Amino acid sequence: MQYSFSYDKRKVIQALRYHFAQKQDLRILIVLVNVFAIVSGILFYTKKIRPEPFLLGSLIWLVLMASFWYFLPNTIYKRSATFKESFIIDFRDTDIRLESEHGYVLWKWTQFSKFFESPHFFHLYFDARSFFLIPKDNMGDEMRHELRGLLKSKLG
Repeated sequence: MQYSFSYDKRKVIQALRYHFAQKQDLRILIVLVNVFAIVSGILFYTKKIRPEPFLLGSLIWLVLMASFWYFLPNTIYKRSATFKESFIIDFRDTDIRLESEHGYVLWKWTQFSKFFESPHFFHLYFDARSFFLIPKDNMGDEMRHELRGLLKSKLG
């Protein structure tokens, strides 16, 4: 099964947000910051604390959300030349062949640890931090279904 694609910046940034949302440690951090902000808000409202802890909790929450939603995805997009190229990917029984104008690479199925599907991409993970995005744009429903089945059988 062969497929050619290029990346759309807005969709890649959204996919990177999905990647960060999947990370367990980041989710725990967001929950803790939210709990701190809510508790400090309640304590401030009941006049048990001064406004500084409430403002600090709100500032931490704003910084965390801005970095998660804007700064991290945009920084990764700008640093990666991959998202500015066009590719042809060939899914075979033993491996995946990815080709661009700069050459090609072969990845054995065993090199991938898992896959995740977001609204616009298939995320193929090598490990917890490195992954490759395969866009669903211009991919028919039949091919999407076929690829989903292949990924489930190879990466389970």
